Amino acid sequence: MPVQESRVKKSLLNARVNLIFYFLTLALSFFSRKIFLDTLGADFVGLTTTLQNLLGFLNLAELGIGSAIGYVLYKPLFAHDEGKINEIISVFGYLYRWIGLIILGAGLILACFLPLIFPGTQFEMGIIYFAYLSFLASSLIGYFANYKQTLLGADQKNYVVTAYFQTANIIKTLIQMASAWYTGSYYLWVLIELTFGIIYSFILNWKINQVYPWLKSEVRQGKVLFKKYPEVMKYTKQLFVQKISAIVQWQTTPFLIYSFVDLRTVAFYGNYTIITDKLSQLINTFLESTGASIGNLIAERNLKKIKDVFWELLSLRYLIGGIISFSVYTLISPFISLWVGSQYILDTSILILITLNIFISYTRGGVMQFLFGFGLFYDTWAPIAEIVINLGIAIIGGYMWGLKGVLLGGIASQLLIVGIWKPYFLFRKGFKEKVKVYWFNWLIYISIVLITWWCSLFIANSVILIDPYKSFSSWTIYAILIVLFYGICCGGLLYIFTSSMKRVVHRFIKKNIKKI
Repeated sequence: MPVQESRVKKSLLNARVNLIFYFLTLALSFFSRKIFLDTLGADFVGLTTTLQNLLGFLNLAELGIGSAIGYVLYKPLFAHDEGKINEIISVFGYLYRWIGLIILGAGLILACFLPLIFPGTQFEMGIIYFAYLSFLASSLIGYFANYKQTLLGADQKNYVVTAYFQTANIIKTLIQMASAWYTGSYYLWVLIELTFGIIYSFILNWKINQVYPWLKSEVRQGKVLFKKYPEVMKYTKQLFVQKISAIVQWQTTPFLIYSFVDLRTVAFYGNYTIITDKLSQLINTFLESTGASIGNLIAERNLKKIKDVFWELLSLRYLIGGIISFSVYTLISPFISLWVGSQYILDTSILILITLNIFISYTRGGVMQFLFGFGLFYDTWAPIAEIVINLGIAIIGGYMWGLKGVLLGGIASQLLIVGIWKPYFLFRKGFKEKVKVYWFNWLIYISIVLITWWCSLFIANSVILIDPYKSFSSWTIYAILIVLFYGICCGGLLYIFTSSMKRVVHRFIKKNIKKI
């Protein structure tokens, strides 16, 4: 029982810290985006986004080692084996040093091709190279200095990383806003980005030494210990392919948009993704913070408890995923209009694709978290198939339909691989039962989401006579009314028709009654 209480307590603390910083950064991100677009221009914002996504490809060299180490750490953390933890982190530091050197070399080679990637832009190559090399240096800090933070995540103490990273990020953004407003200098904006990456690294490592005073990892010792932990490379090889799929899914989109459309459209699409990314952080505040707890739970090997938690988290994901997706579909266009101007609004057909992509990405997390907890990474054909489907459809669709075609690639690959194969893989290899149980419950969840969606749209269009485009106050009132209606309706139906949501509600009530 104390282990369970500790697990829940850590998950709630992770969620609480994430939630505080979520709201602090939410308003700041919208305000800063507006200033950056007005002072630095949509083309510069699109340029930095494209450069950062280009560098995202270099992170393939990471090979999924960080995730593999996180999984390997679950058991020694559960057993409080400090000696073994020191050894594993030493191996991690050794591997990450080599990865950092590989990324540095690959990054310098890629730099030679920047004139070919950005021909005829309005920017001189000096600022393009300065931004690129600064972003490269910032990413390398994680490999040479910040690798120990993986221990915090595996130990359910990711709130430490969140607190320090987000504090540094808030201060950095405020200074960048001031520099953009008063100087409009591209170089100064990028220099601030690099400087705070270095400052954050020093502060984070100081804090890790405080939390784990017994942590005495040595990179040189990691070379000697490497062969002692063959499971690290076993899981790394499997996670490498899995990670390629994730990078292709998220990192290629801005680059493909630039290839088939232009930098301005990258910035337009970026206005939408900055909103959806912030909403995704809100989801992570409540759900992704349970990732290490799930690994800890699976380490106990109580299959009934594991299944119960799976269904509870999945029902929450469909409730929250439905609320967020419906909110994006109905509220994002008027918000964009009020925020940066109606000229930045994308076509309704693109909005539908963005909404569908959001819903899939939010609801997929339940299955993916438990696959990771069980260590089920060896279906390496699946991410390869996902890449082929994604890029194939995105390239053909991008050529024919532009942005809409690019977005179709990600949706199709997620539906086929993540939506169909991954649940089958989890139930057959993890839960050891037939997948028809999943599909039966999935039909209930999706039916409730669709019924609630239709009812809420009807109410929004025919009952709530408020124009959300008129002002921020009108938008706020409209948003509160339709989101409350959707949330109450969807949550109520899930409570009536699913036992998992009943357990979530009863546990929540019981826990809060005890506090009172």
